[in-house]
Amino acid sequence: MKIVVGSRGSKLALWQAGWVKDLLRAAGHEVEIRIIKTTGDKRANASLTSSGTKGLFIKEIEEALAAGSIDLAVHSMKDLPTEQPAGLAVGAVPSRADARDALVSRNGQPLQDLPARARVGTSSLRRQSQLRALGPKLEVVAVRGNVDTRLKKLARGDYNALVLAAAGLDRLGLSDRITHRFAVEEMCPAVGQGALALEVREDDLRIKQVIQPLDDPATHQAVLAERALLRALGGGCDVPIAAHAAADAGGLALVAVIASLDGSKLVRARIAGPADLPDDLGKRAAQELLKQGAREILAAASSEVHDIG
Repeated sequence: MKIVVGSRGSKLALWQAGWVKDLLRAAGHEVEIRIIKTTGDKRANASLTSSGTKGLFIKEIEEALAAGSIDLAVHSMKDLPTEQPAGLAVGAVPSRADARDALVSRNGQPLQDLPARARVGTSSLRRQSQLRALGPKLEVVAVRGNVDTRLKKLARGDYNALVLAAAGLDRLGLSDRITHRFAVEEMCPAVGQGALALEVREDDLRIKQVIQPLDDPATHQAVLAERALLRALGGGCDVPIAAHAAADAGGLALVAVIASLDGSKLVRARIAGPADLPDDLGKRAAQELLKQGAREILAAASSEVHDIG
């Protein structure tokens, strides 16, 4: 029986869906990819901060999955809200690619060598806030479009540099464009960055069984911890919350950062614990951030975002 995989139509989304398709075909399954246009694709020129980003790139795909017109949805994990629609679940999380952010500059200059008031483009409030904390002399500006579109804007001089997900550049064969990969301590990644979510219907035991070999338990546990932190803080794509979990001394260590939009305030937590208790790890990291004043930073950021919208 053919497995129908739902995906956005961007180059990166199709690479991700194609990668999953190839793995399933290698296991003997017949697979078809069905492209589904999402709200985020239809509103390609709208500001992410003013659009209301919860589920912006997955809503229509999840609707198709729930309706049974596709069997499996492949998402970038960072696009997946922490609360999923009733009847849907993440069935597998494959091994994670590079979770870090990457600087791509027009002249190959590292961040510290960019000129004063250099224009650095990113659509992410999380990146914008941490960039301002790293380099207050920069002019950090929003940029929309897929990776190719952003790189064309960089080439024509609209920006001095861009900050993009390293995983996306690597997957598209653009690793040579990367000027610098930020260490997690320099710029903490988005929750789930570099990981894929294979979403299924909860009652579809056949597809659950089919994709189980694609699950990487270490990545899955790390992502669960990051998403537990995000859920505990009540955050989404419209507030600058960052988190990254990784294996550490037989367990998991979770690094989390919350920064004000202007970069003037930044709180950081690092919590370690057993790998089999990811929810607890995420909740403890959230509590540590709240002790340091995260609630006030998030409230101010949310208010600024709504004012922008």
